Amino acid sequence: MLFFDGVIFDLDGVITKTALIHASAWKEMFDEYLRLREERDGEAFKEFTKAKDYLTYVDGKPRYEGVRSFLESRGIHIPYGSPEDPAGKESICGLGNRKNEKFREVLEKDGVEVYTSTIELIKALKEKGARIGVASSSKNCRYVLQSADLDDLFETRVDGLVSAELGLKGKPEGDIFVKAAENLGLSPGRTVIVEDAVSGVQAGRNGGFGLVIGVSREDNEAELRKNGADVVIKDFSGVGPGQLQAWFEEKNT
Repeated sequence: MLFFDGVIFDLDGVITKTALIHASAWKEMFDEYLRLREERDGEAFKEFTKAKDYLTYVDGKPRYEGVRSFLESRGIHIPYGSPEDPAGKESICGLGNRKNEKFREVLEKDGVEVYTSTIELIKALKEKGARIGVASSSKNCRYVLQSADLDDLFETRVDGLVSAELGLKGKPEGDIFVKAAENLGLSPGRTVIVEDAVSGVQAGRNGGFGLVIGVSREDNEAELRKNGADVVIKDFSGVGPGQLQAWFEEKNT
């Protein structure tokens, strides 16, 4: 018998290898926009970097919040606009929609790769009776899961589309994880969160979850620990339900 009742997984960088595609799409979009400001307004070009800009201001956040957060870090203020803005329009929503275009183009061309160790763990947890959900800021979550033929593994999905419909706050607030736990009939204190982003482990901590596991795909172990991860690993290779049970028991006894 497990000491926890369920596990809620983030998507990008935890289940699927789409975090790298997101990072690349963000960089292409922002560098294009920053070049435009250089040519049009005479502003010095300073490229968007993965190590600083993506991980600090964008990773794990809802798309438009990521645009706003990065632009504010550069002292750039543009209208918010509307989610219906055409891709590339000079608004927060327009730039976010341009980023999404780039992301979809790569997915349609190359498909979706998965982290097999995570999939194996999910299947082992389900055999033990654990409830399994996915929670992601991405509005592409369902599309990605269906593309990878993974949709049936999860009993609930709370993503960017669901968040918009219900008015849920994005990470680092714990809303999407709390809602996923609620959908599964679980209390946060008896639920495990798995995240690879700083904003994600902050959300797990802020939601009062029983165990927050950080997956350090970007050699950001210290940042994940500092911001709310109880345990940090590189990958789930060799990690089964018994190890999660031991971590949960150690944290909660």
